[in-house]
Amino acid sequence: MSDSLLHCGPDPELFPVYLPLGEEENNFILHVTITISNNFGDTVQTNASVKVGHTDMIDGNLTLQAIVSEKANSILKDGNNSMSLFQLFKSVTSVLNHETQEENFNISLQTDTRKELRGLMLTTLSAVNVTSVQTALQMSEVLKEITHRSEELSASAQVEASNTLKDVSASLLTVNTEDSRDDQKLKDAATYLFNAVSNVLQASVHTRAVNTSVPEAEQSSVSHQLLNTVENLQSALLFGKEPDDEPMVLTTHSATMYINRLQTESLDGTAINISNSSSASFVLPTASSLSVSGIDDETMVSFAVNPFFSSDSSFDISGTVGGLSLTGLDGLIIPVSNLKENIEIMLPRHSASQEDRILLNLGNFSTFQVNVTSENTSVVIYLECEEDVPLILYSGYGYRPNETNYDLKNHLFCKKTAGGETNTWVLSPAELIFGEGTYYFTVLQDMGVDSAAHDKLTIAVTCFASRCVFWDEHQGNWNSYGCQVGPKTSPRSTQCLCNHLTFFGSSFFVIPNAIDVSKTAQLFGTFVDNPVVVTTVGCIFLIYVLVVVWARRKDIQDDAKVKITVLEDNDPFAQYRYLVTVFTGHRRGAATTSKVTLTLYGLEGESEPHHLTDPDTPVFERGGVDVFLLCTLFPLGELQSIRLWHDNSGDNPSWYVNRVVVQDLAWDQKWYFLCNSWLAIDIGDCVLDKVFPVATEQDMKQFSNLFFMKTSKGFQDGHIWYSVFSRSPRSSFTRAQRVSCCFSLLLCTMLTSIMFWGVPKDPAEQKMDLGKIEFTWQEVMIGFESSLLMFPINLLIVQIFRNVRSRPATPGREKKPGKNGRVSPSLPPTPQLTQAASLTPEAVMKDIRRIANSLFKALKAPSLTSVSDLGKSTNINTLLALVEDIICHQNRAGQEFYDESKKKDDPIIVTLGAMDIPEKARSLTPEKGTCERLKHNDYNRCLYMQLQHVEMELELLGPHKFQMPQSYTQAVRQVQHMKNLLENQICASVWSLTPSSSGDGKKSSSSKGLPWWFVFIAWFLVAATSGVSGFFTMLYGLHYGKENSIKWLISMAISFFESLFITQPLKVLGFAAFFALVLKKVEHEDEENMAIDRPLSAPGDSNPLLGARRDSRSNIYRPPPAADVEKMKISCMKEQKAFSLIREILAYVGFLWMLLLVAYGQRDPNSYYLNKHIESSFTDGFHDVYSYQDFFTWAKTTLLKNLYGSYTGFITDGNSKLVGSARIRQVRVKGDTCPLSPKLQSVIQECHAPYSLQTEDTSDYGEHWNTSVSANSSDLSSAWQYQSQSELRGQPVWGKLAVYRGGGYVIHLGTDPNNASRILQYLFNNVWLDTFTRAVFVEFTVYNANVNLFCIISLMFETNALGAFFTSAELQSVRLYPYTNSLHIFVVAAEVIYFLFIVYYMIVQGKLMKTLKWRYFHSKWNLLEMAIILISWSALSVFVKRTILGTRDISYYQEHKEDCVSFNETARADAVLGYLIAFLVLLSTVKLWHLLRLNPKLNMITSTLRRAWGDISGFITVIAIMFLAYSIATNLIFGWKLYSYKTIFDSAETMVSLQLGIFNYEEILDYNPILGSFLIGSCIIFMTFVVLNLFISVILVAFSEEQKHYQASEEEEIVDLMVMKLFSFFGIKCKKEEKPASNDQLK
Repeated sequence: MSDSLLHCGPDPELFPVYLPLGEEENNFILHVTITISNNFGDTVQTNASVKVGHTDMIDGNLTLQAIVSEKANSILKDGNNSMSLFQLFKSVTSVLNHETQEENFNISLQTDTRKELRGLMLTTLSAVNVTSVQTALQMSEVLKEITHRSEELSASAQVEASNTLKDVSASLLTVNTEDSRDDQKLKDAATYLFNAVSNVLQASVHTRAVNTSVPEAEQSSVSHQLLNTVENLQSALLFGKEPDDEPMVLTTHSATMYINRLQTESLDGTAINISNSSSASFVLPTASSLSVSGIDDETMVSFAVNPFFSSDSSFDISGTVGGLSLTGLDGLIIPVSNLKENIEIMLPRHSASQEDRILLNLGNFSTFQVNVTSENTSVVIYLECEEDVPLILYSGYGYRPNETNYDLKNHLFCKKTAGGETNTWVLSPAELIFGEGTYYFTVLQDMGVDSAAHDKLTIAVTCFASRCVFWDEHQGNWNSYGCQVGPKTSPRSTQCLCNHLTFFGSSFFVIPNAIDVSKTAQLFGTFVDNPVVVTTVGCIFLIYVLVVVWARRKDIQDDAKVKITVLEDNDPFAQYRYLVTVFTGHRRGAATTSKVTLTLYGLEGESEPHHLTDPDTPVFERGGVDVFLLCTLFPLGELQSIRLWHDNSGDNPSWYVNRVVVQDLAWDQKWYFLCNSWLAIDIGDCVLDKVFPVATEQDMKQFSNLFFMKTSKGFQDGHIWYSVFSRSPRSSFTRAQRVSCCFSLLLCTMLTSIMFWGVPKDPAEQKMDLGKIEFTWQEVMIGFESSLLMFPINLLIVQIFRNVRSRPATPGREKKPGKNGRVSPSLPPTPQLTQAASLTPEAVMKDIRRIANSLFKALKAPSLTSVSDLGKSTNINTLLALVEDIICHQNRAGQEFYDESKKKDDPIIVTLGAMDIPEKARSLTPEKGTCERLKHNDYNRCLYMQLQHVEMELELLGPHKFQMPQSYTQAVRQVQHMKNLLENQICASVWSLTPSSSGDGKKSSSSKGLPWWFVFIAWFLVAATSGVSGFFTMLYGLHYGKENSIKWLISMAISFFESLFITQPLKVLGFAAFFALVLKKVEHEDEENMAIDRPLSAPGDSNPLLGARRDSRSNIYRPPPAADVEKMKISCMKEQKAFSLIREILAYVGFLWMLLLVAYGQRDPNSYYLNKHIESSFTDGFHDVYSYQDFFTWAKTTLLKNLYGSYTGFITDGNSKLVGSARIRQVRVKGDTCPLSPKLQSVIQECHAPYSLQTEDTSDYGEHWNTSVSANSSDLSSAWQYQSQSELRGQPVWGKLAVYRGGGYVIHLGTDPNNASRILQYLFNNVWLDTFTRAVFVEFTVYNANVNLFCIISLMFETNALGAFFTSAELQSVRLYPYTNSLHIFVVAAEVIYFLFIVYYMIVQGKLMKTLKWRYFHSKWNLLEMAIILISWSALSVFVKRTILGTRDISYYQEHKEDCVSFNETARADAVLGYLIAFLVLLSTVKLWHLLRLNPKLNMITSTLRRAWGDISGFITVIAIMFLAYSIATNLIFGWKLYSYKTIFDSAETMVSLQLGIFNYEEILDYNPILGSFLIGSCIIFMTFVVLNLFISVILVAFSEEQKHYQASEEEEIVDLMVMKLFSFFGIKCKKEEKPASNDQLK
């Protein structure tokens, strides 16, 4: 225990003393020092030791309380002996303070008891009066001891304590002045009191936090009294202190006080800080900015806890609270506020938390997020590094920022030494412009400062929100005005920068960082705010389900297509089988509805023509593959060519055949026929019948073939997206599986994309630059990584689906018709009896004759007799004998069944029966020899089977059907003999090498591929990848926030479509080109070998002999004759022309409609009424102006009255707004500009010429047209100064007398009617208009919002040199804001469509011009088309110009609202546009005549004009000459007197009127009866009676000629055809036989 004063007094005798508890570690022994001193300062000192321990009382609690209370009361009664009271309380508190340290003390007191004891002692002490420093010191010590355990102070005890502390501190000020000053005692007392204040403050804060039931007034009073105590202590300690002494510092565990007295000079930039770092520190600015002088006291107090009680809980004050005040010598506080320089305050925090740090790896995904929950706080980001490194931080609101995309950016230099400004980024509320929400921060190394790699460097980031606030004493709460968080803020302390002094505090809380899968529920809770990605993924799942349903249905349809069609017209005897695969092209319109026929040509014969059809399903569809089984009686040997034709029937007869593959099933040999041509009458070669040779190896390896096959296969099978729609039906990889693979792939791509989206790039990366494209290795790696992540698993799924074998049939499971074994048609077997009944000997003989015929064909050189016998013979025995003869003959002579050409090629001789193969041949080509022998065996076997069929037929017939039964038995015998002969031949052959004669298909090679159950693995992988990818994509999307999600989605969609439509197709084409050019490898996967599961017999008969024989005479089996094909071509061309004509007419009607919409969209019917209204308003008395006096009269009355209407800014009745102001402009001529006759010069001084550009006056004058320009620049001086056309933004004006320039002498009337009236009076008084004036223009513009029209008004007064006045008004309405109402959207659409039409016509005319060259310009209709196109583009350019000028004028008006704004140029452009559109409509309507040329009547008129054109042109010339002659004559005779003839144009006009009968005879006869009647009479006789009538008769003669020799054009026939088509379309019957007849007659 520190030294403590027990007693001090003047009395010689010592009263009983209460000793405090001894030191426990010293066995409770207490050392006491007794010092005695006299008045002279002599002292004696004695030491004693005493043991003070705990008593062993049984009932401690009650006794201790009772004893203390009793003793205290007795002491107080005794007299004010405060010393004894202090000793007693010291003793008690020593026990209380000790007991809490020793928990298992035997007499531990209850907490409540201890609280009561302390309260009791404090209440007792409050009654003690402090009279001396000594008492104050002792009382301070006791108070410190009583309050030592702050948690044992009740609310009432705190009130007592705070009141007592305030009283004691106040007494220090009073005793100080009375007593001689004892500095040390004072300082000790102050220290004890400050400790007590600190204790009570902690108790108060604790109560505030725990016990909310304590009244606010109580808490507020405690806080107030404690702060008063502190102020009193500061004043007491400052008393008598010298300036620039050492500062005085008092420190306790929760508060610090600093007191100093300074001269002003030393105040500059003072730092007030105490070595104990837990207190606040201040740095003051210069004294001048503080505006203090002389000696000042600085007192600073710092609390570890918040001493202020405020009911406002919005500020959570954490950490140190510090206050600084400056006081003058008079003890008054110097106010410090609104400083220019800030005061810097550091407020430390005691518990800097470490657990909330985020660790980032530099160079990795260094992004963290901060959730800002309050708008007024600053966010502080504090970095700690393991080594010094420069960094850049990017911030983004709601998205992850990167180098290019960020809201804020900051450069920091992170130092490994803790603390320092460079490690912190403070974002003030002003910088957090988005307010509350999630901000993302990305940390990157600043390569510009330090490019050394710090890849593995870890950075610890602490984010916290902080606020600097001060205690507002007037309001009694915390406020943040004038304070901000400084850049030196760290987790350990907050730096505040404030412009005033008071108590300061700071709020602080660490912001957590997170995304976590465990928080899925919360993330999905944000769905409402950010539904983008979740909705997208959901939509993809939904679309997938729908597409899978569609794909499954298509798969079922495809399964139906995959089959082999056995041709119905196969001969029942024919057993040698060929598989024919026909590939229809992918071109538009490649499919056909015609009946297609095929013939095979081999070296050893040709097949019958076969009609390729399937009764169950349509064949030859676009991109389709059709397989047919075609049977022949005998093998055809090596195939040489095929012939295809069709009958051009059905709605869509044209057929594009790509290729045909023929396979010999017995020998598994394939022949390819690359057709690639149209069989159509209107496309390609225009043929229906074509022979295609077999393709050689060279043909197969051609680039075009390889490239096409590879591309086709690439899109049908390789490109997983396209193949969903264009999959080959024969592929085992179904559409549903493909759709699922696409779905999985898309979701995986989305996941990898969103995972790497916004990954910050490491600036240390080396950039690669390819021209304009820059990319970093990191980008490449991200792309590569994402590919690596998703590609293998998707590839695996695709490969499993592709290579899995179909599921084997189990006995319990009925096998559906497989993809390979389906055979069509599958008709039910026909009962044998019915057919047996229809079997006759004639039918059998027909079959035998067919066998003999085919034998002769095979022999190639039949004897003539045999053929004739074959035809005549009606006896079955003779026929059979003939066949037998051939077989025996062949057997004897060893005749080969081979082509002659083969003999020349190969030196192989094979004889039937014996095998005499020369050695040379055997050694060279043993295989070939064997092969041919085996093929010969095939021939014998076919013959053998046919004889077998004949034998069966004979058995079925029986002998009773024959006239002579013996012939039946002989026939049977003959057949058996032939069979035996053939059997011997076949047996003699090498059986081991013979292919299976049944031809039912060889055993398929050991089945390749994965077991069937692998398909389940693939489906599982699809589900797993899709589910996982979808889930995590949604999580990432929710985590990124709405804006980023949308950005990501757009980039994802763009990359997806780019991949789908650009990258993938280019990949397919690139691979195809590579294979075709480099590898040149022919692949035949597209004709997959089809294992045939069951015998392919003719349609469904158990016995082929009973099948129906085909009708060989049918037209199907004959190619279409050339004449028919020609007819078909002509009718097809007519049809095409008819349709193109209909198209042309419809297109033109559409074009005309759009043009009329555009034309009337540019014009407004209201403009006429607007012009008329304004003109009638302003021209009242306008035409009566005959002098300048009249002009001013009109201007002052009519003009001003209408220009300034009853509504300010509006003219007349207030509907039209005056745009700018009106102006009056005059154009003048110079004096002496015309030559005077010398004789009259003395009479006339000067003359004024008429206006011309040369005579116009452009000089500047003074008032009243004085030649000396006056210096005074009054507002009206501009009226006397010339302004050019460009200055006035004017345009030349075409008047009645001349064309005037746009410049002149101008006066603006302004917007005020009184001012305008004053101006007019001024002009009149100063004779502004005089004899030199040639034209006066009144110009202004109005806008009528009701009809959205601008009206540009120009009222013109012209005078010639004679002094006569001519008045005219020019008004033009313009619509400068065309698109205001809702209907204008249609006009805009019409404009766009119109120009699309123009582009279409340009293309058409361009093609025509290319074809016809210069002849194009000979046709008038072509020139008309050209004119329409050119005028359209001109109109567009004028429209654009008008829009630009309009915008310019409006903006000029908005800047110069008081000036006169000239819209003349805009109005002129609008007028030109109107004329162009009018001409367009005129020409386009005339073109209708050309389109209606198909009408015979209109066509006749056109041809009449064409026929009469030579005569008409001559007559027109004569008429023109006559008109000119009479016009000139009448002008010369009457032009000086009569208005109708004043100019040559007026005369011409009058002459034309005369022809029409509109003529004023009186005026001519009045003027000159003789000359007039002669001229008019001769004109009527020559012009009207003679020339015009002759002109009409020429046309009539031509018309009658044309009627006689009229020939119907081909186009008319087309029209007839068109009409018929239309009638048939609507189901109306029409007669069509008569017309051709009449045409023939005409011809």
